[in-house]
Amino acid sequence: MDLLRQLRHFVVVARELHFGRAAETLGMAQPPLSQSIRRLERELDLALFDRSQRRVRLTTAGQLLLGEADDLLAGEQRLRNLMAQVRRGALGVLRAGVPPETPAVTLRALLDGLAARAPGLDVDLHELTSAEQHRMLAEGRLDVGLLHHPVETAGLRTGPPVDVPLGVLLPRTSPLVRAREVDLAELAGLDLVTAPPATAPGWHEHLLAVCRRHGFSPARVRHARNPEFLLGLLLAGGAVAVEPEAVARREPRIAWRPVVDTPLVKRTSAAWPDRAPHPAAPMFGQLAAEVLAVAEPAPAVAVAPAARPWPVLFEADHTPAG
Repeated sequence: MDLLRQLRHFVVVARELHFGRAAETLGMAQPPLSQSIRRLERELDLALFDRSQRRVRLTTAGQLLLGEADDLLAGEQRLRNLMAQVRRGALGVLRAGVPPETPAVTLRALLDGLAARAPGLDVDLHELTSAEQHRMLAEGRLDVGLLHHPVETAGLRTGPPVDVPLGVLLPRTSPLVRAREVDLAELAGLDLVTAPPATAPGWHEHLLAVCRRHGFSPARVRHARNPEFLLGLLLAGGAVAVEPEAVARREPRIAWRPVVDTPLVKRTSAAWPDRAPHPAAPMFGQLAAEVLAVAEPAPAVAVAPAARPWPVLFEADHTPAG
């Protein structure tokens, strides 16, 4: 970096051809500037300026160096700008993980937000469970992930957490659908459908502990890796699930009801390695929190049938028979 600083000094002196004016332009005293130029000449083993006739002129070596120095200093500035963008997380590849159940609208909002904030960032997105993400973060194969809590965070930094209220998913034929809220104790005797323990061990244990504490000990715990299979098990009867309301919107024959006193929420936050984190990881964590915190869209409202697009030629005759 001494050479680059000396070259910057050289370029200003070469433009001004006057050490006093050059020192003024650089905001420094003249003696240190003269010393810098002498060090550069010693480094190159060439005289860059002719000072013999009480005026400063460039030597042949100085003239040749001036063009090269301009290119070199411009390249240095491009390099600094490039590294500044990398430091801000605006360039490079970000390997990110999201849970398999993440809704399409959430993924779209997340990717659109990343594209707006860092257009040069290449996001390599992976569909992974919390356990898979946790392992890959520890192994250095993932830069950032969205994890469901509770989760072991040793060696990780986490972004702002977002809590999503959970309710009970029921077939619309269930008598429990008539109530505005469901007490977990009312689910006694039913199976519970949830993700396999291996996908998020901490969450699985927490869910079962809260259910039992509130009077619901499932007759059987059944596992579903994706929402479609989960909804299919519910429609088969004899089972319920405790999930966010958004899951119910995938299937019109499934209803969602809040749980009395809201004892369960699903907490999610971004996480990334504590050591040598990707520069874009904190930005991803903040954006993910903003996207997840957006209020879920209101349930679809039944709309009155539109007018018939064809003329009514006749109506059935309802005149009583004489």
